[in-house]
Amino acid sequence: MLSKEEQFFKEINKAKNVLISFSVDFNGDAISSSLALFWLLKKMGKQVNIVADSGLSHNSEQISSEKIFNFLPGFSNIKDTIDNVRKFIVSLDISNAKVDQIKYTLEKNKLNFIVSPKEGFFTDNDISTHTSGFKYDLIITIDAMDLESLGKTYDNNVEFFYKTPIINIDHHASNEEFGQINIVNLNAIASSEIIFNIFKGQSVDLIDEDIATCLLTGIIYKSKSFKTPNLTPKTLLNTSQLINLGARREEIINNLYRSRSLESLKLWGKVLNNLKSLNKEELIYSSLTIQDFKDTGADSKHLLSVVEELIASIPKAKIIIIFYPQKDNENNTKFFIFSIKNINSLEIVKEYQVQGSQKLAQGIVREKLDIAKNKVLETVKNKLAKMSL
Repeated sequence: MLSKEEQFFKEINKAKNVLISFSVDFNGDAISSSLALFWLLKKMGKQVNIVADSGLSHNSEQISSEKIFNFLPGFSNIKDTIDNVRKFIVSLDISNAKVDQIKYTLEKNKLNFIVSPKEGFFTDNDISTHTSGFKYDLIITIDAMDLESLGKTYDNNVEFFYKTPIINIDHHASNEEFGQINIVNLNAIASSEIIFNIFKGQSVDLIDEDIATCLLTGIIYKSKSFKTPNLTPKTLLNTSQLINLGARREEIINNLYRSRSLESLKLWGKVLNNLKSLNKEELIYSSLTIQDFKDTGADSKHLLSVVEELIASIPKAKIIIIFYPQKDNENNTKFFIFSIKNINSLEIVKEYQVQGSQKLAQGIVREKLDIAKNKVLETVKNKLAKMSL
């Protein structure tokens, strides 16, 4: 029987056009590993695209996390929609009459093709229509527990996903192994580490400095710069090998951890000053006022770095919530909720016009800050209590 790695390369070698996608609930590892795989497959002569529903990231009112990764080679290649996944073809039989001229017109909701024959004429029987095959012959998903977690990328192309082979790469226990090939390694600290292990065994010569930098970025991001408790000797060995292959560690550290803006640092101080906990530190929350944003020169987009620091600093936390008044209406309160330990953020605060992803979502309450905060906290506390029964 072929190993998972051998199955991977067998499927890759058959493919010509590959689609890479990752969860709407994405993180830096998903971005980094997708870019590494993009360049690796390019080197193997494949046509490759990365398409991912980026969820909160393109809404200026909400948290934007992906911008700190724009130093990675090829970052601009990540798209948010699949273009021309299948073509509609109109065929004209020209055995009885040759074509002289082709035009088209737009008439209300109709597209009219006008074909002028050189001699003779065309009939209805000369026309036929059909759809082409799919643009891609292989899909690779990264950090996606199921197809639904791909968001609109999947929702808008269900038939394509069901009729195209899928390689599923992940390191989370929640993965449903939905692919034809499932490379799910729970001992890996990141999907980037899985991809490195796949290629270093059979095609390490493909890994150049840029690819090594992408892979090391994913490992550093997921390990919080080697601070997480699930760090393994193998991860440290992989890190050393990637640096030997040219990974630019200093560039990664500078972009991920030494590029905090002054506004973010000031906002971090405000959040810490107001930080409180409930349920034995399982629920961590803080609140900000409009004056806090004015004093720091920051806005809600700076909150992601604050949340990341809280996650790294308080490992017991299951839920982190930050409340703040709506900028143009203090009678409304917005909040970001980040959940870990397999808790669904969307589900636990579904009463509050919530949108986003399972890990990171935003809601709104039509009340002033203190009232809204108490309502949401009470809801979350009650649901956490039911989960622990």
